[in-house]
Amino acid sequence: MSREIDERKKRKALRKIRKAAELAERGEGPPLSDWEREFLEEVEERIETYGSAFADPEKGNLDDPMSALQSQKLKEIGKKARGKETGFKTRKPIGWKKKEGFTPRVRQLDEDVAEKPAPQPETKPPPPFSVIRGSDLGAPRPKRAPGRKPPAKSAAQSKQPGSEPAPPPAAKRPTGRPAFRVIQGGKDDA
Repeated sequence: MSREIDERKKRKALRKIRKAAELAERGEGPPLSDWEREFLEEVEERIETYGSAFADPEKGNLDDPMSALQSQKLKEIGKKARGKETGFKTRKPIGWKKKEGFTPRVRQLDEDVAEKPAPQPETKPPPPFSVIRGSDLGAPRPKRAPGRKPPAKSAAQSKQPGSEPAPPPAAKRPTGRPAFRVIQGGKDDA
């Protein structure tokens, strides 16, 4: 029934078991329960007798003297014997700090309703579009495509400088395929 286990691994496992039992006897941490003491004795006896403390290949690596769960439990017993905390800890989110005197802001229903509406400052409507030009604001004028002329002003627009220009008439969309144009000054032109 015994498997061939490396002697060094057996000695290492036995050393861990005996050290955990010795630390528990010193009393540095809380005393071990009856089950934990019995667990250490039985695992030590099985390793000395059979070379391994488990027989089911699904419970751990067959080259190791203890199963994965036995190794985990031995670590927990060792921590308990040393007096270190064992078990799950709740972790707080990163950046969470308890501030002294901090009270959470609770919404008051009275804050939503104002007794008197605040007076609105008088605002003047913006001047008409035809009065402000890009050159008046210090912005550069938009460039036109070469060969295109600026739209001509009608007689009504030239007589009234403060009035807004009439919207241009809706242009017909060309039907058919768009024309292909070659733009000079591209990558291939030298």
